[in-house]
Amino acid sequence: MTELCHSSPVRRLSHPAVLIAGILMIAMNLRAPFTSIAPLLERLQAALGFNATAAGLLMILPLLAFVVVSPWVPRLARHVGLERSVFLALLAIAAGIVLRVQGNTLALYVGIALIGAGIAVGNVLLPSLVKRSFPRHIALLTSCYVLTMGIMAAIASAVMVPLAQDSTDGWQFAMLIVVILPLMTMVVWWPQLSHRSLPAAAKEAEKAAARPVRQAAVWHSPLAWQVTLFMGINSLLFYTVNSWLPSMLADNGFSPEKAGSLHGLLQLASALPGLILVPLMPRLKDQRLIAFATPCMSLAGFIGLWLMPGWALVWVLLLGAGSGASFILALSFMGLRARDAMQSASLSSMAQTLGYLLAAMGPPLIGALYDRQGDWQLALMVCASLSVLMAGIGWLAGRDRQLPEASASE
Repeated sequence: MTELCHSSPVRRLSHPAVLIAGILMIAMNLRAPFTSIAPLLERLQAALGFNATAAGLLMILPLLAFVVVSPWVPRLARHVGLERSVFLALLAIAAGIVLRVQGNTLALYVGIALIGAGIAVGNVLLPSLVKRSFPRHIALLTSCYVLTMGIMAAIASAVMVPLAQDSTDGWQFAMLIVVILPLMTMVVWWPQLSHRSLPAAAKEAEKAAARPVRQAAVWHSPLAWQVTLFMGINSLLFYTVNSWLPSMLADNGFSPEKAGSLHGLLQLASALPGLILVPLMPRLKDQRLIAFATPCMSLAGFIGLWLMPGWALVWVLLLGAGSGASFILALSFMGLRARDAMQSASLSSMAQTLGYLLAAMGPPLIGALYDRQGDWQLALMVCASLSVLMAGIGWLAGRDRQLPEASASE
């Protein structure tokens, strides 16, 4: 057990199997409550009376919450502890799920923003929890929780439309049923609340935040901007297709049930590359070919949806696998391109803050293009062009280089 559990409180009071179950259940909450909205987006528009541009703004609220909340998560963990911070995140997600189904636009927006805030806390702390408690099994557990996240998101997306059709409460019942996830997770996580530990990553992040000169040096590095743009464009494309795929498919003659199933497949396909890339990444000294190839998969998917939408199954698989693999690469670059943990924390802060800001532009921009054009052709052309740009940036970010020493020594 000493090999599995690095923190003495966890070793003394928590069985590893219970802790692993908690980690996997937390992962279930970090995508499904948000991404499962997309298959019901047209029903929401009809019920609450907003257009595609407003719907796009709705879908970026969690991304904006990531940007606002993420920098404060280390401070929260320092004050209340890692375990209790995770529990508060689950409470926020559960409250947001309940609030968003109250039947008015304000409650919908506030509820989704609250869900995004909870997910932001979980996104920051879950890797730290794995690193602290299972330092010799990071790659295995990371791939497991990424896969679990994708599977649950896929299931949630696939069942939304059938649940809405079979219930007299329609979309409200379908969106409310997801509250089972955080409630069950809180029950499993409850025994961990007797611990109060601070993850090493939170300490590093706070130390990095206290070094403005170091962070400024990272922000002036071309390599740091390449990593940031690689992550940002990938996030923009993923959240755009995640928001609008069911509507794109519906406009091409797919039934709501089929569109919801393909949306669920997108979530699953985005998780599967983790099974290959997470164990493989430490063995690769140079990632240029992979960082170039994965955006090309997304490029093929967007072109396919534009020219041959009837083959949507193939294009959805390519889009999911391409974006999922690129996301793992972006996270890996934050460690591989840095010289030490302090520099990695600064690079991570820069890439995630600006990356999610860039991602937040995607859904409303594409929604506005649809409102203006009346079809998805121009929107898909824009996404394809961004994929080409991302491939070029990936070739640069994938080179075997590190940030300048001045960033790490200031």
